[in-house]
Amino acid sequence: MELHQAIAQRRTVKQFDPHHRLSAEEFETLINQAMLAPTSFNLQHWRFVRIEDSTLRADMCTAAWGQVQVEQASELLVITADIKAWEKSPARYWQNVDAETRSMVVDMLTEFYRGRESLQRDEAIRSAAFAAQNLMLSARAMGYDSCPMIGFDADAVGQLIKLPADHLIVMLLAIGKPAAQPQARGGQLALHEVLLSNRFPDPIHKTTKDKTTRCTRPQRTSI
Repeated sequence: MELHQAIAQRRTVKQFDPHHRLSAEEFETLINQAMLAPTSFNLQHWRFVRIEDSTLRADMCTAAWGQVQVEQASELLVITADIKAWEKSPARYWQNVDAETRSMVVDMLTEFYRGRESLQRDEAIRSAAFAAQNLMLSARAMGYDSCPMIGFDADAVGQLIKLPADHLIVMLLAIGKPAAQPQARGGQLALHEVLLSNRFPDPIHKTTKDKTTRCTRPQRTSI
């Protein structure tokens, strides 16, 4: 399947065939494709927690407020991100370049992220989201569907997977063979509403004029 087809056909599916399983080769392909996602300074913040234990799946379903796809899907991944990836032996992210380049990049990223907690968090989420999109498109190209989820108790899921303190959960992602056709798309916004040329337009300031009604006495006519 071509990329454009995978993008056009990707849909969020809520019902999966509970008996279908991805092969080991298919699953490995998905993860390898996810790992090719763009990531700032090649930090690769993403960490994928594969939920294989059936009891844990049931607990995850409870934490996800009973959403059936959590248990039915062939694969359930918790997409997490390492907020502190930038300071964890960053030279290893650049092992394939020469020593001079590696040292320069490590100095740059350290200076860029140090003391900027909001940026560290935002960048981790961005990287993991890019990887999740790769997963969803790769799954569609292989004939599977997916369901990204944010509807769950993040604290409960974090406890179930023993989430480290310096990591965060970006989403749950169910992948598998669809058991039902998805609903029609809700509707895309018009192109002119989402595509702007060069900059946003100036805000329109609405002014209200103070309109006062003057009551005047009718002139008396002399007879």
